[in-house]
This record gives sequence, C-alpha cells and structure tokens, in this order.
Amino acid sequence: MNIGILGIPLSGKTTIFNLLTSQQKQTDAYLSAKTKNIGMVKVIDQRLDYLYSLEPSKKLTYATMEVIDIPGIDTDLPEKTKQEIFSDIRNSDAILMVIRVFEDQSIPGNVDPVVQLENLVYEIILRDLEIVENRIDRLVHAKRKLTILEENEQRTLEKCKEHLSSDSLLISMFFNEEELKQISGFSFFSLKPIVVAVNLDENQLQKNEFPHQDKYNRFVEAHKMVSIPICGKMEMEINELPPEERQVFLEDLGFKESGITRLIQTIYSHLGLISFFTIGKDEIRAWTLRQGTVAVKAAGKVHSDMERGFIRAEIVNFNDLKQWGSMQKVKEKGLFKVEGKGYLMKDGDIVNFRFNV
Repeated sequence: MNIGILGIPLSGKTTIFNLLTSQQKQTDAYLSAKTKNIGMVKVIDQRLDYLYSLEPSKKLTYATMEVIDIPGIDTDLPEKTKQEIFSDIRNSDAILMVIRVFEDQSIPGNVDPVVQLENLVYEIILRDLEIVENRIDRLVHAKRKLTILEENEQRTLEKCKEHLSSDSLLISMFFNEEELKQISGFSFFSLKPIVVAVNLDENQLQKNEFPHQDKYNRFVEAHKMVSIPICGKMEMEINELPPEERQVFLEDLGFKESGITRLIQTIYSHLGLISFFTIGKDEIRAWTLRQGTVAVKAAGKVHSDMERGFIRAEIVNFNDLKQWGSMQKVKEKGLFKVEGKGYLMKDGDIVNFRFNV
C-alpha cells in the first residue's frame, strides 16, 4: 500500500510525513522536483498487542504502508516541473492532501482551505486530461483500422475527457467493469481515493471550527473525498513526550487517540482496508487486505505456497477471542471456524492456513 502526500508549500505536509514515519525531514518549503521523501508507516494496532500479551512470540510485526512526500505544488511552477513532481506519486494507491488552515504570521501562504483544494484538484484534473487527450489523439490518428478493443477504449476515454473537462474527478464517475479494465493502466490521479488532512491550530481543533468550514465540507463531499482534522504542531509536541505521558496529555485535551492514529484509521476506512492476524511462536503479525478478499488470496499474502497449496483456513475472530479470553474457550463456545477458498475475510480474523505443496 502506497500513499502519496500532496499539498501547497508550507501546508505542513512534511510535518505530517515526519509524524507518520518517525523521520525528521526538513519542513521548510522545497521546490526541487528531484526532492522527495519516502518512508514506511507502522500501523499500530492494539489488537496485535493484546494477542502478544496472551502468548508472547519472538517477534511482533505490525502492518505497514509506504508514504511519499513530494515537493509543494505551487501554481506558479513551470508545467514541466509540476509534471516531474506528480510523476513520483502516479503509482500511489491513494492521495493524502494536506490543507493548511492554521494561522501563523511567520509562515506565508494561503489559509483558505477551499482555494487550496480547488487548486490541487485542478492540477490533478490537468494531469489526467493530458494523458486522456494524448491517448485519444494517438487512436484517432492511427494509420491502421482500430481493433474493437481500441474502439471501446476510445469511447471510454471520450467519456473521461468530458467528465474531467467539467472540473470533476473520475472517482465521481460511474464505470462498468469493462471500462475500468480499459483505463486501469493509465493510473489516473483523479481515480484514486483522496483523504484530506486539514491542518488546524490547537484552538481550531478543540473547537472543531475554522474559516470557510461549510463551503469546505461541501467541496469534500461533492468530490467523494473524506476529511480529518489534525493539528500538526500539537502532534509534534505530543510526539516529544515520554510514551507514558502521551495518553494523559491527549485525555487532558479531550482526545482518546492521537491525530496521527485517527488519520491512519481514516485512510484504512476510506480505502476499504481490513487487517487479519497470524500467530505463532516465532511471530505474531498483522496483514492488510482490501474488503472482499477471499481466504485463498489472503493466504497468498502470507506466502505464495499457501495460496498454491491451499487446503483450508482455521479462523477465530479477534472479538470472540477477547470476549472469552483464550482459544480453548472460543472453541468450547463453537466459535472456531474452518473455511474454504471462497470465504470472505473479515477485519480481525486470526487465521491458521493449512496447505500442502
């Protein structure tokens, strides 16, 4: 799973990157298209900690996500530079937009969230329109008769062009299964899920109130995005506290979890991701899947041999285990399940894959 971070200069996106990855990259504005930050996010899951407390293993492995922080997108940048910057997140699975709303006289820049969103969406649409128009042009001027597949692709791309030209993201457009196959290779930016982290100051966060909020919310909803408030500055202060003091600090502010934890949960939810667990003496591990994944494909996440030689999946759900406290009691209650290849995996499934190769 790869997330591309997008925002205007000085929006706080590199601060969010540092918080997600526990890195300390420079947070000043940088405009070189050759500069990007790449890191891994450890997806902390208290359910994994609980499993470890029941039966410690040699290794505890959390799920991870890769994030790429690209230079800030300034509308005055040369077109070629913007193309180079965007190319670094073309293959990302989703986009995390960071929008600045916090007021700080020492930091220049626009703090109108709607203007920032409009500018970033415009840039995304422009990138996709370039690809669509270039491909249509090649098909139209082909020196041979188009195949049926190419004719169908051209019709789909014409629909995309019309939709993008109306300042709409492709994610808000309906595609049938065949059309999605036709455009899957283009990695359109506007077809990716978008999460917006609105970067507030502490006062705005506690009041859950900021300028142009209603207009901002309407824009987010209209473009099929999801938004989460966060205060990058406060999160950095929390991060500097000893671990045992962080929860007390959060509760004093009226929060149960850090903004970064809530951000990761929002990304998982918006992308339709779930976690399953494998447990053993050598390792207890969390794995990430998309909702709707069947057991045999989940087995392949662990090891290709498990998918190839799949026999069955022995499953206990985490909630049942926590309720009854032990695997033995779960079995006594009849909650231990044996499932086949087509079983739809659920969030929190604890799985032992039986296989033979």
